[in-house]
Amino acid sequence: MSTGASLPVVIFCGGPGTRMGGGRQTKKELVEVGGRAIIWHVMRIFAAFGHTHFILPLGHMGLEVKQYFLDLRVATQDLTLSLDSANQVTYHAPPEEKGWRITLADTGPASIRKGSRVYRVSHYLEDAERFFVTYGDGVGNVDINALLAFHHAHGKLVTITGVNPRSQYGLVQVDPSGKVSGFEEKPRLDHWINAGFMVFERGTLDYLSGENVDLERETLVRLADEGELMMYRHPGYWRSMDTFKEAQELDAVWRERAPWKVW
Repeated sequence: MSTGASLPVVIFCGGPGTRMGGGRQTKKELVEVGGRAIIWHVMRIFAAFGHTHFILPLGHMGLEVKQYFLDLRVATQDLTLSLDSANQVTYHAPPEEKGWRITLADTGPASIRKGSRVYRVSHYLEDAERFFVTYGDGVGNVDINALLAFHHAHGKLVTITGVNPRSQYGLVQVDPSGKVSGFEEKPRLDHWINAGFMVFERGTLDYLSGENVDLERETLVRLADEGELMMYRHPGYWRSMDTFKEAQELDAVWRERAPWKVW
């Protein structure tokens, strides 16, 4: 699906761990959907469009994230061990993640905000003029090529991907007298939210170099005030995972045929 050069993809996974059930502390981005961590699904979306250099700014439970990727092939493939002095391992299938390059970088404790985390991994961007930034717990069938084309066309510093979320509640249709005329089950709302899948020009780093910069409440607000922020409208599927219930729902969707499986 790729139509251009591969860009680095910065994926947030440094915030606090979330108790997702099962009686133990689990890093939210490592909670599994269909036998793979949710962050793996995010990475597969970008990889489907040819973007395979991933930079993960680590923080809270960073060692668990490192261990997950170090063990990924062992955990998911048949292998043969030769228990001699070389301890040779032979895998019996090529990796699903062929060509992936994952940089796992410590960016400080959970208190460090996302803007500063991006800045702290900026030296791993190498000479990239632009790069993606997204969340490690949100998946969707976002057309990455169309997103990039939109970003190139407007020439601003940052593009975010916007979606119309669905209400978590069913709505009651009622007139001023109180008469109920019907119900609408979890309708799509009129407002837009930032779903991640963002494109940053390298110049955005100048906005992130402060002491502890909040991306959403400081940087994006400032960019909007300066006319440097645009939104790509995504009309398709998107879901984030914040609770154990949402993890179960995504797992059920995966078994049926996940809309975000663009690979």
